[in-house]
Amino acid sequence: MEAVAKLNNVPSSPRKMRLVADMIRGKRVTQALGLLKFTANSGAPKLEKLLLSALSNWQAANEDARIEDANLYIKEIRVDEGKMLKRLRPAPQGRGHRIRKRSNHVTLVIDSKVEAETVETSTSNEAK
Repeated sequence: MEAVAKLNNVPSSPRKMRLVADMIRGKRVTQALGLLKFTANSGAPKLEKLLLSALSNWQAANEDARIEDANLYIKEIRVDEGKMLKRLRPAPQGRGHRIRKRSNHVTLVIDSKVEAETVETSTSNEAK
C-alpha cells in the first residue's frame, strides 16, 4: 500500500530541490530521513517534513501495520516547476533586468517492498 504527500509552492528553485530529491530517490525511508537530517541544503528540511507527512499518511491508511516491519522505501519523488514571480531590478543607463523568483511542487510516494517481493516469489513459484 502506497502513501502520497504533496508540497506545493515551495519558494526555492526546482533545480536546487532536485539535487536533494535525487539524493534520496529509491532509498529506504529510515536511510532517507538520516540523509535529510544532516544535509546542509536549503531544501532538505522541507523534504524531511514532507517525508514525515507521507509516513503519517501511510500509517493512517495501515493502522494495524508497524512502520519498522513494513520495509518502506521512496517509490517516487517528483519535483515540478511552480509559479514564477517576475520582478524588475534597476540596471545601468535606465534599463531594467528581469528577476525570476522560481517556486516548485514536490510529490513524494512511499511504498512497502514486502508486497513487491511476495509478488515476485509467487510468480517464480508458478514458473517452476
